[in-house]
Amino acid sequence: MLSLLRQIAVDFWAVFGEMSPYLLFGFFVAGLLSMLVSRKMVERHLGGPGVLPLFKAAIFGIPLPLCSCGVIPVSMSLHKQGASKGATISFLLSTPQTGVDSILVTYSLLGPVFAIFRPLVALVTGVVGGLLVNLFGQKTNAPALSADPPPNGTPNPTWTKRLLDGMEYAFVTLPRDIGKPLLLGLAIAAIISALTPDDFFADKLGRGLPAMLVMMAVGIPIYVCASASVPVAAALILKGLSPGAALVFLMTGPATNAAGLATIWNALGRRTALLYLLTVAGCALGAGLLLDALVYNTAIEAVHHAHQMIPPIVENLAAFALLALLGYGFYTRYCRRRPA
Repeated sequence: MLSLLRQIAVDFWAVFGEMSPYLLFGFFVAGLLSMLVSRKMVERHLGGPGVLPLFKAAIFGIPLPLCSCGVIPVSMSLHKQGASKGATISFLLSTPQTGVDSILVTYSLLGPVFAIFRPLVALVTGVVGGLLVNLFGQKTNAPALSADPPPNGTPNPTWTKRLLDGMEYAFVTLPRDIGKPLLLGLAIAAIISALTPDDFFADKLGRGLPAMLVMMAVGIPIYVCASASVPVAAALILKGLSPGAALVFLMTGPATNAAGLATIWNALGRRTALLYLLTVAGCALGAGLLLDALVYNTAIEAVHHAHQMIPPIVENLAAFALLALLGYGFYTRYCRRRPA
């Protein structure tokens, strides 16, 4: 029993250390994005008919580090400000599947093919979903887009203030928001790695469509953020799951969950929610089949060896720094709010 727990701890720390430098850099870039890209600028480009607003919505959503629950209030705000239903769904589909932090984590654990393929699939999924909603969704009149005047007497924030706010978002808010699911995902990945025999999933599920359908059935109802899903997918591939089936989990897990689907159902209508779910399922299966056709029998071990250009001491220091950020995030969320 002790040897098993030791192996779980070793696997946990190995993956945590490998992804930490990339995740910290992803946090920093996310903070810069929050500083440079204002919500008004996003909203201004998402109204009107045609494919261009859908494409813009998907492009805007891809680098944003919002999970399938966190993206809901942002997308509803965009819709109220004048974004079309199609653009809203495009943003809803592309945003939670990936983000600048999860793209870097994907590169660190799964290699450049996954890191490039994943955001491209998120873009295609967003545009396809937006087109389907524009063609077949209920027609509603979104409120006209108007620019909100700045509050009287409120000066524009200085560059220094914006930078400080961006770094607070990067290194306090983001670690606080993703810390719990991230650690849970790493724990699940370590347990899978320690307990599951090699080629278990290849023997039990096989490859191709059956394995993808199982991963889709697992991924759709659960809540997992884009970064936390990556170590789980890496562990599954190490145990014999095909890259395409792992991609199905990487798409459906972050893009859907029961609470998010219920919100879309109530806010945008039953038909839109069904089109959203159909788009996720169809694009995930199509992307999974395409990826397996491109990189069949990809070995994740080769990816790990390829990324040893980061010295172990740097990985360990980054891991301790990330632990400190996550610990502070937990403190601000659960301890600071308690009355003295």
